[in-house]
Amino acid sequence: MSKRSAVVAALLVVLGLLVARPAEAATVRIMPLGDSITGSPGCWRALLWNKLQNGGFTDIDMVGTLPAQGCGVPYDGDNEGHGGFLVTNVADQNQLPGWLSATRPDIVMMHFGTNDVWSNKPTDTILAAYGKLVDQMRASNPNMKILVAQIIPMNPSTCPECAQRAVALNSAIPGWAAAKTTAASPIVVVDQWTGFSTSTDTYDGVHPNDSGNQKMADKWYPALSALLGGAQPSPSPSPSRSPSPSPSPTRSPSPSPSPSPSSGPSGCGATYKITNQWGGGFQGEVTVKNTGTAPISAWTVTWTFANGQQVTQVWGGKATQSGASVTVKNESWNGSLGAGASTTFGFIASWNASNSAPTPACAAA
Repeated sequence: MSKRSAVVAALLVVLGLLVARPAEAATVRIMPLGDSITGSPGCWRALLWNKLQNGGFTDIDMVGTLPAQGCGVPYDGDNEGHGGFLVTNVADQNQLPGWLSATRPDIVMMHFGTNDVWSNKPTDTILAAYGKLVDQMRASNPNMKILVAQIIPMNPSTCPECAQRAVALNSAIPGWAAAKTTAASPIVVVDQWTGFSTSTDTYDGVHPNDSGNQKMADKWYPALSALLGGAQPSPSPSPSRSPSPSPSPTRSPSPSPSPSPSSGPSGCGATYKITNQWGGGFQGEVTVKNTGTAPISAWTVTWTFANGQQVTQVWGGKATQSGASVTVKNESWNGSLGAGASTTFGFIASWNASNSAPTPACAAA
């Protein structure tokens, strides 16, 4: 064989190997973006990273200009969780483009706005900042996939109005996202609001504790794994749909009498409590428990207000009100309760001169 023939043969072998070798999947770069809830130390990220690894999503790289902080488990902790930052300031000062240039993410998962709510920034101003950041993400990567959280509820001792301000922001996020999403760069809303309690899932009314971190990781996982697995996530709710569920209970300054549970004939009990109250409005929570020995598949809670209160918003249930009478039925995802199991729903309502707590009744099917 001539030297030339040998070279050609060798090249053909190499080309054959390249063709035969399967293409390696590109590592997906994910930026967690936010404030101290994301970054200080933001141990929901550690739980999420390990959950992804255990789910087979191993070719990922968490990116950010900030390093990991200790969470007691090994994890990829790079992030953009800047303690004390306002999303409105980050937008106004054009800080995000530098972080994007340094890290080149494919996916951004954003939980941002808590400090803006605390600082009494208007909801429209916060959403305008969200929009500017999304434009900057798309300038960095036209195919950027974006997860935006409805923020966890908050009830700091120094800000009694913050709970309702968070309600307003979270209620507006789905409509904003639906208007801003595109086919190439979808925005998926992640509900970090429903089922999260500031009294049991935070250590200060704002920042998640261990149970709160677990809840946050569990909420991020389905949306993020859908993007990583190639499945198109469900689009964000359209503006015509009802807002996503409002936050679960806040720390209770309850002016109401100590609540007492009531049991219906079908092995279903309900406990009513006021968790926060402000001029003209209040937030309440009802715990529904299967008090029987057999599973139930659905429940209905009813009560009658004595002081003219009017329910304006409900999460974790479907409510109707006729005069003073309120009826709340389960959602599709929380109607089934095993023996001894419980679930909660929350609501916002108005009040005037008095706000006595009714005694609810519960019926199960």
